[in-house]
Order: sequence, then C-alpha cells, then structure tokens
Amino acid sequence: MALFGFSAFRSLLKRGSSLKPWSVPTASWSRAFGLPWQQPYTVRYASNLDDGPWHGMPLGGFGAGCIGRSPRGDFNLWNLDGGEHWQGSIPDCQFALFERQGDQVRAHALATAPQTDDSQPELDKPLSSWSWYPASTAQRTTGSYSARYPLSWTHYNGVFSAELVCEAFSPILPGDYRRTSYPLAVFCWQLQNPTSQSLELSLLLSWRNTCGWFTNTDPSASVHFRDDGSPEHSYVPAIGRGEGQCNRWIDQPGLIGVLMEGERADPLAEGQGQWCLAVPDHLPGVEVMRCSRWDPSGDGSELWSSFASEGTIANSNDTHKSLAGEQISAALAVKVTLAPGESLEIPVVISWDLPVTAFATGVRDLRRYTDFHGSDGKGAAALAAEALRDWPDWREQIDAWQAPVLAREDLPESLRMALFNELYDLASGGSLWTAARPGDPVGRFGVLECFDYAWYESLDVRLYGSLALLQLWPELDKAVLRSFARAIPAADATPRPIGWYFTQGRGRVEAPRKRAAATPHDLGAPNESPFDATNYTAYQDCNLWKDLASDYVLQVWRTFLLSPNGEDLSFLAECWPAVVQALSYLKRFDVNHDGLPDNGGAPDQTFDDWPLQGVSAYCGALWIAALEAALAMAQRLQLDLGLNTAEEQHQFSGWLEQSRANFDRLLWNGEYYKIDAESGTPVVMADQLCGDFYARLLGLPSVVADERSRSSLNAVKEACFEGFEGGRLGVANGLCRDGMPLDPKGTHPLEVWTGINFGLAAYYRLMGDATTATAVCSAVVNQVYGGGLQFRTPEAITAVKTYRACHYLRAMAIWALWATHTDWQLIPGAERAGSEG
Repeated sequence: MALFGFSAFRSLLKRGSSLKPWSVPTASWSRAFGLPWQQPYTVRYASNLDDGPWHGMPLGGFGAGCIGRSPRGDFNLWNLDGGEHWQGSIPDCQFALFERQGDQVRAHALATAPQTDDSQPELDKPLSSWSWYPASTAQRTTGSYSARYPLSWTHYNGVFSAELVCEAFSPILPGDYRRTSYPLAVFCWQLQNPTSQSLELSLLLSWRNTCGWFTNTDPSASVHFRDDGSPEHSYVPAIGRGEGQCNRWIDQPGLIGVLMEGERADPLAEGQGQWCLAVPDHLPGVEVMRCSRWDPSGDGSELWSSFASEGTIANSNDTHKSLAGEQISAALAVKVTLAPGESLEIPVVISWDLPVTAFATGVRDLRRYTDFHGSDGKGAAALAAEALRDWPDWREQIDAWQAPVLAREDLPESLRMALFNELYDLASGGSLWTAARPGDPVGRFGVLECFDYAWYESLDVRLYGSLALLQLWPELDKAVLRSFARAIPAADATPRPIGWYFTQGRGRVEAPRKRAAATPHDLGAPNESPFDATNYTAYQDCNLWKDLASDYVLQVWRTFLLSPNGEDLSFLAECWPAVVQALSYLKRFDVNHDGLPDNGGAPDQTFDDWPLQGVSAYCGALWIAALEAALAMAQRLQLDLGLNTAEEQHQFSGWLEQSRANFDRLLWNGEYYKIDAESGTPVVMADQLCGDFYARLLGLPSVVADERSRSSLNAVKEACFEGFEGGRLGVANGLCRDGMPLDPKGTHPLEVWTGINFGLAAYYRLMGDATTATAVCSAVVNQVYGGGLQFRTPEAITAVKTYRACHYLRAMAIWALWATHTDWQLIPGAERAGSEG
C-alpha cells in the first residue's frame, strides 16, 4: 500500500457529510462508560488472582506482550513480560481532549478520575490538576465501552459538543503468522462536529517511559505452595525503575512521533528496548505538537495547564537521561478545527519493541516479531510506520474474517460475541511466541493454563481450549504439539513434593518430575525453561495421570485431519513416535488386564481434586477414542508415506477390541455411565463421555451407542444443569441423580467449569440437541459477561458468585460450538500456510 500521506489523509476529511449516530457494534460486549459494578464475581480462594472487574480487551500481538484499556478509560493491563501479569492504572498513560466552541472551553482526560497511580503508590492524589471525564451513573450515560476482539470502541457523548469515538485494535489476523505477532496498537479517533458552529479540538496522548520495568527482579524464582496446594513463583517486576531513560522526537517517512528508550545491556536484557507514539506525517490543516519529557510525579499542571486552556502543549525535545528516582513521560497532541457537520479520523499508534523474554537465570528467547523487525530493540518506529501505512488494510481483513460469524444469525448474538472475545487469552494469557528456529518454522508457542496455574499449554486443558487455535492459527497448534512430541520421550528424575497430599494432611509425598514416555501435563513455566523443562505443576504426580496420553493422540489426529490449511503428513509422521510411546506407557496402568487403564485413587486426570478408582468413564472413553485415532494415523502413514506400522496396528487393535468389550460392561448403569468402576460414588459426572464427543467430532467410530450417549446426556441435563440452580449458571461437574450434591463442601463437583460447559454444549449439538447446546452456552456466557469476568474468563464459577482461576485457557472451547454448529465453517485467512502471511 502507499504511504499514509497527504492524499489518503485528505480523504478522511468529510466536509458536509451526514453524521451517523453511534450505535453499539453487532456481537460486541458493551457497558456504560465508567459505570460502577454492583456485585461482580469475586475470587473463591484468597490466594488466587483477583484484579476486580475493570478489564477491557487486550491490545498487542500474540506473544508480544499486551496492554489493555478498561471500560473506564484507563490503561491498566501491562502483561509485557512473557508469562507474567501486572495489573495497575498509570494515570498519565492517557488520551485527553480539548474543545473550544466560541467562548466555551472544556478539557478532560478521557478516563474517570484515578484513585491511585499504581506505579507510584506513594502519591496521594495523582495528577490532581487534571480534569477527568465523568463516569456514567444509573441516571446519566456519558458514553460506552464495547469490544469484539480484536476490536474495541470507546464512545464519549453528552460531555463535549463533539461526538468522539475511539476504535482500537491490533492486527490479529487468522493464518497470518507475521502481523498477528506485532507489538502495537492502533487507535482510530473519529471526531465529529454535529453542531452549527465550528469546533476547535485538540487530541492529546501522554505516555510513561516504562523501558526496563517488565522483568522479574526476584532471581530465585523459588516455588511456593498456595492454600489450594498449587505451586507458584514470585513475580516482582521493576515497576517505577526509571534511571537512564530518555525520550526524543522522531521524524521519518510516514510518521511524526516520540521515541522512548532506556538503559541497554549487551546483550539486550528483558524489558529493555523502545516505545513509540506516532501519527501520520503530512496532516493538512492539523497542527502536531510534541513534548518529549514531563514529570508525572507532580500534579500534572506542567502538561495540563496549557492544554486545558488553549489545547496546546509546549514543543520541546529534551533528551536528557533520567536520574535514579525520576519518572519521565512524553506527550503528543494534534489540533484541528472542524466546521459544522465535518468529521475527521485520526490514527494514533502506540508500538513497543521489547524483544527479549527471559526465564530462569541465563535462559532467554526472542519474540516472534523479531523475525521481521530485528532483535536489537530499536524497531518501535518501524513497527509504528508499518501500522500507519497498513492499518486500513488490516482493518478490512478483520472485517473479512469476522463476517462469517456475524452472519450466523442462527446463533444468539451473545454467543457470537463470546466467540470473538474469548480469543483474548491468546494475547493476554501470558502467551509466549518465539522466533523461528530449525524444526520450528513459525517459532514455539504457548499460552498459560492461567496466571494462578502459571505453566504453558496444559494438555488436558487444551484438549478443549485449543479448538480455537486449530480453526484460526493451525500452524501454532502444530507448534505446540511438536513441543509435546519432543517432551514425551524425555525424563527428569528430580524429586518434587506433591501438593495435593499437603491439602489432605498427609505430609510430604515426592515423585520424579518426568518419567520417560509419560505424556507431560504441561510445557513448563515462565520462571524456568519453558518447552524444555516440562511438568511444572506439582499439585499431582502427572506421571500417573490417565487422560494425558489420550489427550495428546486425539489432538495430533484432530490437527492433522481438520486443519483449515490441509493435511500435513510430515507433521503426522513427526508426532507418530511420541503417539506410540504415550499409548504404550498409559497401557501399563491396566492393572487388571481388561484393556482399560485404571485410575489409582488419587486424583489423576483433569479433575485433579476428584479421586477416581479403577476404570473411569472419563479416562476410559478418551482411551478408546485415542486408540481409534492412533489406528487411523497408522493406516495413513503406511498408505501415504510407506511407513511400516503393521506391528502398532496389530497391538492397538487388540487393546481396542478388549477395551470396547469391557467399557459398557463395567460402567453402564442402565441410564448413564458410572463415574468409575470401583469407588461406588453415586454421581452423574457431566463430562463422562468426553471421549465419545471427541470420537464423533473427528469422524471416528463412536465410543458408545447413540442411544446410550443420548440417555447419558439427558441424565446430565436433568441432574447437573436443570437440577443445579435451574440451569441459570451452567452445568455443574457432578451431582447425584436428583440434583443434590454428594459432598456440599466438594471443590470440583459443585463448580461450573466454563470450558467443560462449552465442550458439553458442542457434544449436545453433535447429538442433535441444539436447544440444550444453546442454553448451556448462553448460561455460562451470561454469567461471565454479566458478572465482571470479561477478558479474564475463569476456569470455574459457583452459585455464590465466586470464581477460581481467571484468564483460563479452556474457555476457548466455545469454538467447539462453532465447529459443530457450522460443520467446521472456514474462517477466511486461516487456510494460509505458515509463512509470513
């Protein structure tokens, strides 16, 4: 595309055009601007993360770090250190508007008044000279915040004479493995003059220099156990560390801006690099002003006085480095006069180049975008220039890929909204996306299970949650499964204490970290060596889990079979040795030689607080489905690549025949499948037939007969959905047949797991019950997006408005509903090969 210069900008000046009234975009989550929450969900365990309900959509590419602007206008999300989370409002990181109409002058920072500056908690009243935008109340609406990921809109009305809308986005484009990694945000400000008089307007962007902040200053990274038995490590970012920072003007073809830098080590350290604030060059009729340095620690009048009175800031290019204890911010402003009826669109870009992400001492990686913009941490301006040049094309591509979802009016609007917005976790869920390397053509990729359980790509969780990645960025899904293929044969004999036993008062029980051929639970944690040191979680001994091997096999076959960019035999062959090892290892747990692996009494599957004994419906059905998938793989590899898989086919066929002969005999009770064969627990387990769901999803022979599947699903619906809070919350994990809990104090059975519910809904849809599928999904979506849990969807919610484990990976299972409802309707762009895109 041509540079965004004079001619393109001129076309945005629509003199005499009719002004369209603002309306909330279709299939978006929306809330009145700054309206306080009355009774949002709160955290179930005090040790778990609870930042409160003021979450907006994240901005920034996958694995690039992200920022977020809330429904009250403040920038309060700063997940810029790979795998880590920092939530806090920095008031001087803000937009503001000045307006003069005749003798009337008004100016407001475009956020509600801050209570604190979380980067400088010692300040009493931050920026006390600034005038802040009024929040909506029950009686008066001052605007709205809406989001349909990766787009968000902040609309301001009733305060200024001008109509003001900010559309913010990053180039999150299915099948584009370049731009989806970019660390930048585009803010398209739409200014309109609906009055009969001219309006003089100035738009200001102020920003703190945060170079050097986002790195862990705790070198030990030691592991502790929470009150729920899960491990955690300390994260102490260098928030507020400002020595050696400097800001300066930058002018180059395509942009006018301010560049912010800090101290630089050799080699470059984590958190070091640049930020850039930029607008297009050659803006006819628009005055651009820049202040490279002002002090955000005072009352803010240094910047605000002239802006509030005249809509100006003093042009200054002070490049002195900051001293210890100093904080420095920069500002950029554009000033324009709009005639009556005139409108103007101004793009503003914030970009950052923090190329290094570090883990354990001496372990570091480069982010994916460095494959295209270099790794020296000096590319922020180049990123901004590309954004200012190409943002209209990116915006059109977003419309194109969202169009099929928006068009499916046979899905309720709230579910279409959630399909988009649940993708937020790929950016703000601690995602890690490295530069390419041999064997990893698009880099290595991972998303945390959540920040409370901070390890990458938990395999049991991604069985559900990765259905979004598969349908939109299939090469990233392959990247994750390749990492597991390498990890399965590896071993690590390091003994570790198992947290669950502490919660049971049973003292210290240790287990080796990773046994050879055992399928790991996860790909490691951001305080160690992710992808190389696996099985970070020590809540249970994951070497004993009975679902992980099956989960892996099913995901490999699924990704080979259903990737929108076609079948990839080389990927299948690469994973095949790990498939064989994983299934052979799991078969060792068939203690009574009935073909089916036996659960061991300690929780040893995804419901890791829920003991199962003997053959279980959940693990047994997954095992049967996985054997069917492995046989299908073996046949394709032999027919298409000439690999000799006859021995494996013979072995797996024998196991499968024996397993099928015993599954129903041991577990079917005439109406549904017992939770397990030996415990005698009289509970209807909601997800008892996940394996049958997956088999049907992949077109494999079903695990159970149709009539038994439907009978079981009906029992789940009556006991765990309709019998639990009247279906208002969703499906509880496990209740007695009459809908009563077996143990009113149980952790998992009385929780509604968001991702499990979305998977169940897809299963109902596959079995022809679209009504229940929609009802289950709608109940969960209404709780999440009505309860202040937006953009931090938890693993679990309860009937007393508490949640557990926010920012949870499994919730992206809502894309299973898209697959089953639309028969895998393609999202445009996802079919692209794993190139630059």
